[in-house]
Amino acid sequence: MAGSAWTSALCKWESPDYEPSLPVSEKSNPLTCDIDRASAESIVKMLHRCDVQMFQEESEGTYQRLLSDQVVKTLAEVAKRAELILKDPQDSLVVLSGCGTSGRLAFLIAARFNRALRQLKQNPVYSYIIAGGDRALLSSQEAPEDDPKLGMLSLKKVCEGKKRVLFVGISCGLSAPFVAGQLDFCLQHPEVYTPVLIGFNPAHQARDEAMPGCTFTFHSVVQRMQEHANAFLINPAVGPEAISGSSRMKGGSATKILLEVVLSAAQAAAFSRTPVTCNGIVQHIGAHKRTVDVTYSECEGIAALVEAAGRSLQGGGCVCYLGWGSLAVLSLMDASECNPTFGADYEDVRGFISGGYAELNINEGSLTSLGPDFCIAHEDFLHLLLPRLTDKDTVLLIYTHCDDVGDVLKLARRVREKMVNLHAFYHQADGDTSAALQQDDINKLCLSTLNITWPAAAMPFCRQNRTLSSVSVPQQWELSTKLVLNAVSTGAHILKGKIYQNHMIDVQVTNSKLYRRATRLLQRLSGRPGPQCEEALLKAIYQVEELTGDIPSCDITTHTHKARSRTKVVPAALVCLLTGCSLVEAESHLKQRPIIREAVEELL
Repeated sequence: MAGSAWTSALCKWESPDYEPSLPVSEKSNPLTCDIDRASAESIVKMLHRCDVQMFQEESEGTYQRLLSDQVVKTLAEVAKRAELILKDPQDSLVVLSGCGTSGRLAFLIAARFNRALRQLKQNPVYSYIIAGGDRALLSSQEAPEDDPKLGMLSLKKVCEGKKRVLFVGISCGLSAPFVAGQLDFCLQHPEVYTPVLIGFNPAHQARDEAMPGCTFTFHSVVQRMQEHANAFLINPAVGPEAISGSSRMKGGSATKILLEVVLSAAQAAAFSRTPVTCNGIVQHIGAHKRTVDVTYSECEGIAALVEAAGRSLQGGGCVCYLGWGSLAVLSLMDASECNPTFGADYEDVRGFISGGYAELNINEGSLTSLGPDFCIAHEDFLHLLLPRLTDKDTVLLIYTHCDDVGDVLKLARRVREKMVNLHAFYHQADGDTSAALQQDDINKLCLSTLNITWPAAAMPFCRQNRTLSSVSVPQQWELSTKLVLNAVSTGAHILKGKIYQNHMIDVQVTNSKLYRRATRLLQRLSGRPGPQCEEALLKAIYQVEELTGDIPSCDITTHTHKARSRTKVVPAALVCLLTGCSLVEAESHLKQRPIIREAVEELL
């Protein structure tokens, strides 16, 4: 895309005439309309342009942005509330909560800032909640997202006995009933709770649909928060996702940035006498912008990983992430998101962490009793997966030079004895040569190596550098790793044919949000009326050519429960709508032509 055309497409989504019926988080991104036909390198470049949209400045008459004055002021106010709790933590708590990616980020950030407090000889004050419990950290648990009462009860349990709670609910689309129930509870008990909502749609685009057993909607909760002096709404628009609706990507990155900015500012103010200021907030966000730019400057190296992972998925193989420290947590997150996003099998992309559950340190302890998909240690990889891997599979080592690089080398040798398709992705500080010889040996074992080198003065927190100042430094390595892994898993599934234009068409319809998204998606891509699209979706879910009388009258929960045992329901429904073929014909062609555009073109 030429420079002027790219600049035009960069802001096109902000026009009031562009997909006006959709909230920002559900719009398609003009930058990626043909990403399903792009090469690996072009995919990475498109993702870079989309991520740059997070940091665009506010234009007159359009959406407020990440660096808008009101957003920055609100971030500073919330940081000051967190500072008060850090200075006087008795009977106090900061709770981070969300569903899916938002809940996983809540866990990651609560754990990291608690570690920082322990290193300062302070008691931990951060807690996390994720819809579905700790198993949702590692696998899709969609149904609990639809339960506002469950959200409220989980918050009450975590905060039992507390007299002051700063609650941060995260819902990228301002839509999750689980979070809405928690916010409503906070508003009912202002003597204890200060509610904060993080999302990326304007307030008027919050979901305004009834929720089970509730008299309120997410929209009405947002309205009440706006009228409440002790409630905060942080909702900058960061632009549509590269893959429409895939909030694990830009929505997740922006969530991480906002939480880190707030909590780092609060911690610096509480323990190093650095007052919270709007200018400090802006500088902190700017550091994250530089992280994005540094990461994507390695476009060729990222594309090589996308290409390798894509070949593996296309050939029926799998992709395995072997990580260390917090980067391994991000790899577990990225892998867990592939199943609901792309309709992938849980073995298609797997993550493993050095130290297993002891390193992960979650509330519920080890989850290995739940089955092999919850076995996450490197030892589990060596015993359960490595013996059956072949050269059609891809293994990616993910680490920093603050980790035990000797341990990385040992594992690399074990993998290389069994297969050739081994790759490495690591971070190091500029001038750090402590692991140079071992790194050279790792490079020789790998088909490709992606090395991102950072200025020493801007090093993120390192196990060998546990100073107070480093706690407040932006976590560049983590954000950079998230961007790379999102590119690898998304790009690989694009190359496999899981995307239609820039829509994740093979989404699993496992909760009300995804059911409605699937219906809207079919309507948008086929141009057919909503009722006809919903009818096609139901036929694919129930595997019937004609709907019987009782199916259309069932509620959405019944439909989504049935859909959990089905695959390719949305692609099959779309092929039927676009070509007029029967469901059996659509499913047959999709087996032969998994790339949906090709299946449609062949039928036409």
